[in-house]
Amino acid sequence: MNAIDLLKSQHHEVSKLFSQIEKAPTEEKTELFEEIADKLAVHAAIEEHHFYPAVKAKRTEDILLESLEEHLGIKRVIADLLEVDAEDETFDAKVKVLKEQVEHHVEEEESDLFPKVKKLFDKEQLEAIGQEMSAEQAELEEKGDPRQAVPAETGHPASL
Repeated sequence: MNAIDLLKSQHHEVSKLFSQIEKAPTEEKTELFEEIADKLAVHAAIEEHHFYPAVKAKRTEDILLESLEEHLGIKRVIADLLEVDAEDETFDAKVKVLKEQVEHHVEEEESDLFPKVKKLFDKEQLEAIGQEMSAEQAELEEKGDPRQAVPAETGHPASL
């Protein structure tokens, strides 16, 4: 799967999970949040380690720097949520903020960054980046609980 298709499929998966958590009874929310947090942790990692460095160019650098700042904000909300019980009165509000930040990030990537990247890279290059990203995704998922790395990543944005 090419890099952009992989990222879009992850965007779609997380969007479905946000829809589920909004309708879920309290006793199911913790498990759904953990799944969202794991998927977002993996997504951010493979973007930061592979996709962003590979597509860094004059026409994309400003978007990438903003994306890294957005990742930082998302990680900070995830870190907060990892400390909050689903029964806490602030849990749903924090999940809503997380969802809004993720939706904003996805919209910018899909409407601005991805079209530029498609113009800068050919099919084979995007496939190669996608393979690197898929390999790290599998490794992170195999270790289990990728969300647990997030609190250590909230001090500053990742570098390009």
